[in-house]
Amino acid sequence: MTEHSKSRTQAEAAFLKTQTQSLSRNRLLSETESLNQERDAKTARLKEQRLRKEADERSDRATIPSKNLP
Repeated sequence: MTEHSKSRTQAEAAFLKTQTQSLSRNRLLSETESLNQERDAKTARLKEQRLRKEADERSDRATIPSKNLP
């Protein structure tokens, strides 16, 4: 009976260790995914701002007459 209890205790400890590792891994993956989504959103926002600025600059250059001196 003592052997069974000892084996069960070891099995439970091994299970808890595996479960803890799995939960930690899932938490890390979730955090990583969240950071990736934040980075992608920021990158998209900055790209949109850059493209808008470049379009505004092209528009400004097109409306300003160039001064050609004789």
